[in-house]
Amino acid sequence: MLSIVAPGQGAQTVGFWSSWLEIGSFSDRVAWLSAVSGLDLAHYGTQADADTIRDTAVAQPLLVASAIAVAHELAGGDPVSWGAAGFVAGHSVGEIAAAALTGVLNPEAAMVFVRERGQGMAAAAAVRPTGMSAVIAGDPDEVLARIAQYGLTPANFNGSGQIVAAGTLEQLQALKDDPPTRARVIPLQVAGAFHTVHMAPAVEHLALLARSIQPNDPTVALASNRDGQVVTSGADYLRRLVDQVSNPVRWDLVMQTMAARGVTGILELAPAGTLTGIAKRNLKGVELFNLNTPDQLDDARAFCERHAN
Repeated sequence: MLSIVAPGQGAQTVGFWSSWLEIGSFSDRVAWLSAVSGLDLAHYGTQADADTIRDTAVAQPLLVASAIAVAHELAGGDPVSWGAAGFVAGHSVGEIAAAALTGVLNPEAAMVFVRERGQGMAAAAAVRPTGMSAVIAGDPDEVLARIAQYGLTPANFNGSGQIVAAGTLEQLQALKDDPPTRARVIPLQVAGAFHTVHMAPAVEHLALLARSIQPNDPTVALASNRDGQVVTSGADYLRRLVDQVSNPVRWDLVMQTMAARGVTGILELAPAGTLTGIAKRNLKGVELFNLNTPDQLDDARAFCERHAN
């Protein structure tokens, strides 16, 4: 079984769209998604510097637009009706891209939703300096206890050997100064304590916005970050998208579901590498493909055919 996955915030790199925009259909799609989002996505994907694309209000729409546009090139048309993937998931903001790739949201609704999500989370993060740090290795129970000791939230469970803590910068510094035994604390290049109570104002705004969205049921198995379970109702998935902003990402459980469903190959959409890196440590024997440049498309399609249902 083939799984297509979309990365979350922090995966973006300077100029990662440079070669993609040489493709006319990709450039045209980006122009439309830019118009919908009100952002010059082509500029952000090619010329903007690292600090600019680190901005939550920029990074989130850029990543969702990337997954949508790259998936269209991979599928040679609308990825919703492509039929090669048997499983789709996104990490954090990547869940919105996953919703677009499975027909839960149309691309326009996805871009409006992620624009408002990014702006809302950026505003919430500006209230007080907050951030996130990855805790690498260590005993999981001790790691969670130390995170709780300093008033932090375990915001991302990324499988074996990695839990992401989130909270105020003072709390994160205290954790770094007093790490769990045999663990490393690595600050992440994000602008706030995402997936925690600090994001509550953004949840309220998205809940209001979601009332005007008419979701469809997904066309393939679509996993949720909340609990790793496959969601068959578009309305349920949309509610989960809203709530997930202030709740932990359980990517560990998503990977467990992939294993249980018999996933044999995982293709990560550009900018790829983060989720396949996690899968390499947690899903032994599953073949991985990072689709980062258009010259990989033929190989990527062959990979998809090998693992298609």
